[in-house]
Amino acid sequence: MFDFREIQLSDRDWINGCLKISDFRGCEYSFANNLAWRRLSNTLIASYKDFYISCSFDGKQPVITFPTGVGCDGAGIEKYLDLFSKLKRFVESQGYSFKISSVNSQNLEWMNEYYKDKISVEANRDSFDYIYNAQDLIELKGKKYHGKRNHIKRFKDNEWSFEPLTSDNFDECTAFAAQTYNVNKGYDDFSAVVEQYAIHTFFSSFDYLGLKGGLLRSNGKTVGFTIGEQLNSDTFVVHIEKALSEVQGAYPAICNEFACRYAGNFKYINREEDLGIEGLRKSKLSYHPAFLHEKYTVTFR
Repeated sequence: MFDFREIQLSDRDWINGCLKISDFRGCEYSFANNLAWRRLSNTLIASYKDFYISCSFDGKQPVITFPTGVGCDGAGIEKYLDLFSKLKRFVESQGYSFKISSVNSQNLEWMNEYYKDKISVEANRDSFDYIYNAQDLIELKGKKYHGKRNHIKRFKDNEWSFEPLTSDNFDECTAFAAQTYNVNKGYDDFSAVVEQYAIHTFFSSFDYLGLKGGLLRSNGKTVGFTIGEQLNSDTFVVHIEKALSEVQGAYPAICNEFACRYAGNFKYINREEDLGIEGLRKSKLSYHPAFLHEKYTVTFR
């Protein structure tokens, strides 16, 4: 019934079709992200009727990302109920509990209404996405962004440039990523190792994946690069943002320049989750998100 396998570059069109129908705002609802980060949790995918199904693993426990491919209206919910019934039997036949992650608030509401005490729900705060008003990150207006503007001004006191990512500067970005990886002893952190693979995947099929990016220089030296794309009908997502923290203003400058260059036609910018990392959480909050995109894991009893 369910033929799970590894995701391939050739899956782009049918997966993007499913993602477009559901129009979810979570950063995991990106074909490029799914392809690039597939090694992090040994992700497998399947196509079933109208649905795109992605399954990651917490140890040996399979965890299904809330599937895409239909709307969340009455007819769509009926299709979800049928799918979940079949997935539950399939997963439990393998000896595991049936878990669904990345359940947003809207879908959690109807799941609670239908399943009631047949499910348990856990909020995944570390995986909540930070969603910003695009114009806030472009304009940096008001007192709350005073510090960001000052840091950017200091950065721009030196000779600087921001240029689009193309095949002409991919190697430069790859070398920069490798340098920061080695300096931070990334080889001791599995997620950092997988990130190097993700960056390589992004650059290997950059245009085919529909990605956008920018390279930041200061005094002729590479000090950062960033990669993102259109996520859904109203949101641009930032997948990668790397800069030298010792260069004052590099991070706010690359954030602002990237938003100005590519996010002007979107209502929101998704800067993804903080993974429970204290410094990253503090940084993302300092840009004053419009809201956090909440995600829940639902376990069927």
